[in-house]
Amino acid sequence: MEDATLITPCLYEERLRRWYLILGSDSNGSDGIELSLSGIDAGIDAALTALYGAEGTQNRKGGLGGSALKVSRWLGDIRQYFPSSIVKIMQQDALERLGLRQMLLEPELLETVQPDVKLVASLISLSNVIPTHTKETARLVVRKVVDELLKRLEEPMRSAVTGALNRAIKNRRPRLAEINWQRTIQANLRHYQAEYKTIVPETLIGYGRKARRSQRDILLCIDQSGSMASSVVYSSIFGAVMASLPTVTTHLIVFDTSVVDLTEHLHDPVDVLFGTQLGGGTDINQAVAYCQSLIREPGNTILVLISDLYEGGVENKLLNRAYELVQNGVQFITLLALSDEGRPSYDEKLAAKLAALGVPSFACTPDQFPNLMATAIRKEDIGQWAAKEGIATTRAAIDIT
Repeated sequence: MEDATLITPCLYEERLRRWYLILGSDSNGSDGIELSLSGIDAGIDAALTALYGAEGTQNRKGGLGGSALKVSRWLGDIRQYFPSSIVKIMQQDALERLGLRQMLLEPELLETVQPDVKLVASLISLSNVIPTHTKETARLVVRKVVDELLKRLEEPMRSAVTGALNRAIKNRRPRLAEINWQRTIQANLRHYQAEYKTIVPETLIGYGRKARRSQRDILLCIDQSGSMASSVVYSSIFGAVMASLPTVTTHLIVFDTSVVDLTEHLHDPVDVLFGTQLGGGTDINQAVAYCQSLIREPGNTILVLISDLYEGGVENKLLNRAYELVQNGVQFITLLALSDEGRPSYDEKLAAKLAALGVPSFACTPDQFPNLMATAIRKEDIGQWAAKEGIATTRAAIDIT
């Protein structure tokens, strides 16, 4: 333990200040020591107390009340006193602890909120009850987040997909009619056989086969239950980027107990997000069945199911369908989450059964997703890719019955 005699008065007072800001001003004096907070410190303490309260140090409760003016002022205060990362956490705490739906239903308040993925998820979940006079402001907030995510993720996604496709279509073994004789001769001059007055080509260079416009069909099948909110946001962004690439055909399907195909809205991620309805039950089998109906070339199809796998439908039918898809050549991948958050909660038993059928299941961050898709496009081993990324995949169940 640090010797108190070695602590200078200034350092001691600074430590007291920090503890009082953490514990709340109501704890001031409880240990016989009084500390006066002033200036910025007083403002920080007031902002924290308004949200977390300070009845003792163990029983905190909110104190923003119902006044829109107070909420607006508080939102301005926390943006003044705290960095944006902390502001986002406090806003989310205000929504969860105090039920401040008015933050999302009043345009004047919404304009002062720090936009982030979780806020977008909250707006989408309330899309059916947001008043008409607030909807345009809500769309502007969502648009701001979408634009920021596109700046961060669009180029990595484009580069990964196009690069993978270019590698996938290289003509390494050209047929006779596809050989570029001039380049082949130049590349093999060192293999000239004087005795036979000819070249023995060890390397054949082809003109390359003409690829069809769409080289891969990608289906993003997204669980829109409440726990998957961040995944829905990121999936919509990636879906929109891939839909803009002529070399892939992208479908985006969201589901709960019903299935909605939002592919026609992929030109605008904001329209996609407002086309979802977070919450409700889950019927994965029904959603996968719909995706199966869209598949025309199984060997060129990548199906990405983004779900925590808490199936409300018929599990055996889902497993049978997954087996059929894999056997037909479809690359079937399950993402338990597509978000920046930690290890998700998911149905481990169902994930293990899918893994036994050749459907890898794991969580993935948005920054890893472009490389995941590139690996799938090149038809490389997804498990090996995940291991290199340090991603833990679900182990296959021994008995899948």
